[in-house]
Amino acid sequence: MNLLQPERLDALAREYVLGTLTGGARRRFERLLREHFAAQQAVAAWGERLAHLARPVPPRTPRPAVWQGLEQRLFAKPAPAAAAAARAPWWQRVFGSANTWGGVLAGALVCVVVLRQQPAWVGAETVQEALPASYVGLLLDAEGKPTVLASSRRHGRQISVKLLQPLVVPPGRVAQLWALPKDGSAPFPVGVVDAAAKPGSTQVLALPDAAEKLFFGVSRLGVSLEAAPAVAGAAPGPFVVSGHCVKLW
Repeated sequence: MNLLQPERLDALAREYVLGTLTGGARRRFERLLREHFAAQQAVAAWGERLAHLARPVPPRTPRPAVWQGLEQRLFAKPAPAAAAAARAPWWQRVFGSANTWGGVLAGALVCVVVLRQQPAWVGAETVQEALPASYVGLLLDAEGKPTVLASSRRHGRQISVKLLQPLVVPPGRVAQLWALPKDGSAPFPVGVVDAAAKPGSTQVLALPDAAEKLFFGVSRLGVSLEAAPAVAGAAPGPFVVSGHCVKLW
């Protein structure tokens, strides 16, 4: 079986990022990741495609009037009009009044307008097959196992970091993410990775500038264990995980 066949490789990468690839199939795919850059690119692409699903959604508190309206509808005593409705002609009880049908038609019109203006609210928007322009890095440990997946929109000012497996950080140390320029100049710090985060979860780090400006000349990313968050001009210690940084566009 040729696992590098494009459609099969894409399906395996999707299951790997989702965490549904288990057992021997997962171990075989991880060996493939260590040996083939195409597999690393496929995992990085799916990581970027699914990263937005893990981003936190800010909570919104309903207005007091919303709660009052719910209480009135759910717990209010029947109005006297309910008794009058029971005495209405049979045709009006079955088909409703003209006011009722007017409300139904108005509601249907509102639904049509909403669906045309905001199809994403009900999941009816057109699926975008093309990935957004992004910088993506897949960092491997010393044994070649994918450990950290990092991605940032080309013109964004934040980077999403996903732990694919636990990252062991000794007490008193932080996991510092670095960018390594391809011209051989000194690495520069990107942010601190929360190693205590649950594997599979995504954390978002703010960038000091737009990703295009920061990563345009970067070929690799790495994580070192530092005594404190690094500042500009600092030199990194040994990298515990590192990998290619690629452009997806």
